[in-house]
Amino acid sequence: MKSPKIALMLVALLAAPSLLFADFSYQETTQITGGALTSVFKTVGVLSSQARHAMDPVVSMTYVKGNRMASVSPDNIEIIDLDKETITSADPQKRTYTVVTFEQLREQAAAAMQKMREEQAKEQAQAPAPADAKPENTDVKTSFDVKVRKTGATQTLSGLQAEEAILTMMLNATNTKTAQTGAMGITDDLWLAPEPAGYSEMRDFSQRMAEKMGLGLSSSGAAGGSPMTALLANQPGATEALANLKKQMQEVKGMPVLQVMRMGMTTNGQPLPAASEAPLPASSPSSGEGSKVGQAAQQDAADSAASEAARHMGRLGNFGNLAGGFGGLGHKKKAEQAPPPASAQTPPPTSAVLLESKTESSNFSTSALDASHFEVPAGYRQIPTPGLAKSGQ
Repeated sequence: MKSPKIALMLVALLAAPSLLFADFSYQETTQITGGALTSVFKTVGVLSSQARHAMDPVVSMTYVKGNRMASVSPDNIEIIDLDKETITSADPQKRTYTVVTFEQLREQAAAAMQKMREEQAKEQAQAPAPADAKPENTDVKTSFDVKVRKTGATQTLSGLQAEEAILTMMLNATNTKTAQTGAMGITDDLWLAPEPAGYSEMRDFSQRMAEKMGLGLSSSGAAGGSPMTALLANQPGATEALANLKKQMQEVKGMPVLQVMRMGMTTNGQPLPAASEAPLPASSPSSGEGSKVGQAAQQDAADSAASEAARHMGRLGNFGNLAGGFGGLGHKKKAEQAPPPASAQTPPPTSAVLLESKTESSNFSTSALDASHFEVPAGYRQIPTPGLAKSGQ
């Protein structure tokens, strides 16, 4: 449920920073609102209480005071301290907390990249291709594309006049032999209102954190000296695309008071449609047994679209392995049924939303914040951070 905050911090990071320190806080309400992957939550929810409530709204508060930021919800407390260069995560239910340093995160990211390279080299060594064989992915060309566009649409949200901007981040693939195209990525429908007093604190904090973590883009567009460099280097044109995005974001002013983020795939090489452009079907009727039927029909349609998109991506070549895991989302019963007559067939879907979430921001305040917001509550016990070597604790 934390992913929508990424876009908010991206907007803050790419905007021009100010230098004054003050206190700032606001409330967020986040909810998963649809997508083919929601069927996983419903299936696992039979066995897991956590999965069963995965689609419930989550209300959290974010506090910023100088070089510290805290995000507090009923299930999680996260405290980022730029002076100490630490991220503290606390579990209010278990009354425990973990601490990880920025350096440990950088080392973990670098180790993951190194492991990935070693595994790729091992696979190539174990199954060498014949001397006259053509590499499988030679025909698949990939590119990375990010952009933001203002639509001109407006609406009033939380008493503020907001304008729409759509942010798209896509990994595109084209099979040069078959001319088939496809894309995987994220589309964020942002509704931006004039910045409330104190919002610059959030923006400045994001900028300072990016610099300390080594994630900031240089003037040339490169994320020099960080694991991000290697990650972006794997996608042709990625650093140039992000540099271009930074320029575009400087023309987009305001704070997102509403954002609808989607992850998914398209089969026509186009970005994933935004929520305002292609709303997910509403379940109907609204109550009783009929509601369950409507929800089942909606989920079945989403699963089928995801399966069809995954099959299309698979036909692109090795790139399709990224999406192949979603091919099992469709119902087996449906696969066993005979295809409808040609006259009754409809064109296959050109996009599939795997997950959609909505985040609303409100209650902006510049009131002085008590230091207790940035401290682990009394009585909590520190435990080792999962995934880190004991020597790094």
